[in-house]
Amino acid sequence: MTLPSLWHRHPGVRSGDQLTVGERAADKVRNGMGSWPFVITFLGTMAVWAVVNSVFYLGGSHGKHGFDPYPYILLNLMLSMVAGLQGAILLIAAKRADQISSELAVHTYKNTEGIQDLLKQNTDLTKAVENLTTEIYNRVCPPPTVSEISL
Repeated sequence: MTLPSLWHRHPGVRSGDQLTVGERAADKVRNGMGSWPFVITFLGTMAVWAVVNSVFYLGGSHGKHGFDPYPYILLNLMLSMVAGLQGAILLIAAKRADQISSELAVHTYKNTEGIQDLLKQNTDLTKAVENLTTEIYNRVCPPPTVSEISL
């Protein structure tokens, strides 16, 4: 079982009313055309078309051969039109996917900058604590004097 995509809930990605109509349409097309139900439905539709067209063509009589007198020419025309638009549709969907990736990258970069600032502050505090600890140690346990060493 695959988990649904949750990018639309990510705080760094625009979603809902923040999107344009075109962006929402691209998301729906990408999620629809890029799915197994779409592929199975498309193949099923093509199979039904082929069977129905063949039955009508072979079952025709008196010079009438169903709704398509030249089998599969209309199907070929429809598939050619789909192929002509498919490239543009897929590019639109890919551009939207790139836009989402870009928004996620910018969000991650901004978070990384914040983490780097916090890490620098933490390092500065650690150095200050080390300096104070050294100072306290030197006051509590001063280094031995020359007379103490010779004894």
